[in-house]
Amino acid sequence: MNAIINNIEIIKAKTTKINDVDFDNLKFGHVFSDHMLECNFKDGKWQAPKVVPYQAISLDPSSKIFHYGQSVFEGMKAYKDENEDVWLFRPIDNFKRLNISSKRLAIPELPESYFMDGLKALLQVDNAWIPKKDGSSLYIRPFVFASGNGFHASPADAYKFIIACAPSGSYFSGKVKVLIEEKYSRSANGGVGFAKAGGNYAGQFYPTQLAIEKGYQQVIWTDDNTHEYIEEAGAMNIFVRINDTLITGPTSDRILDGITRKSIIELAKAEGIPVEVRKLSVHEVVSAAKDGSLKEMFGAGTAAVISPISGFGYKDTDYDLPELEDTYASSLKKRITDIQTNKAEDPFGWRYKVE
Repeated sequence: MNAIINNIEIIKAKTTKINDVDFDNLKFGHVFSDHMLECNFKDGKWQAPKVVPYQAISLDPSSKIFHYGQSVFEGMKAYKDENEDVWLFRPIDNFKRLNISSKRLAIPELPESYFMDGLKALLQVDNAWIPKKDGSSLYIRPFVFASGNGFHASPADAYKFIIACAPSGSYFSGKVKVLIEEKYSRSANGGVGFAKAGGNYAGQFYPTQLAIEKGYQQVIWTDDNTHEYIEEAGAMNIFVRINDTLITGPTSDRILDGITRKSIIELAKAEGIPVEVRKLSVHEVVSAAKDGSLKEMFGAGTAAVISPISGFGYKDTDYDLPELEDTYASSLKKRITDIQTNKAEDPFGWRYKVE
């Protein structure tokens, strides 16, 4: 039986998979909720979005996504508090960034109402899939890709927007050891590094696999020209603490304007932590590791929130970071997650109640 929520048509699944899910032992992004939002672009405009049962997608072999890579995505989370209220974290920022990414890849931009009303309708239908256990959340993946057909190297004439959800536990467990990249680049000036384009991540996999074979879990990306400056950590923004100052690189054509990154900067300033947004050289990080002033390094992103780094490798030498009792990483992560899960006041207006 169909229904309407927030002007979004709902086509309910005939059965539910939820009873087969162990919510106490959730891997990240391995099981998916009963429904998804689907919206098609054709005849020059976005059609009305619908919530439909989670299902496979049928595409023609000539669909341009397979040949020219027009694909962008976002990462979000929904949280449920002890009163069963559902919360999002800065969702309008995700919507805006999805359209920024889409524009760069010549994908038609979405109307805000389609994104937000569709997302809220989906979360209401799959409300039971939102975990309450600490450290868990409903991971939300909005994405857009070229579904139009043809081998001609040009933008497609049809696209598909989908939001799918996966109840998930922690993305990383414990600290990670990283390798500073000296050869490969994540992105280049004038490119699409600032966009959440699928191809950006595909290009990371091979260098990351090489690092894993050397005993590291992730790569620290450096600038494409000289490899002298720290830019990102794996699929996350990176922060470095030297003495008591927190440093992160400025956003650019090459660096994603991370929502968690922006939140950490604002939170740290509010907590009285000195923050510098500037270029950070590999030489400065290595020197700080040698003289003991390098206190912390951590990645920041939606999936992991904050992922501490235990050490890094550079030019065949490993550098271990000190074990501190009170870290910026742990305190800032707690502050953000407490806001996200409605356990603390939100003086920044980041939390968004789904009603």
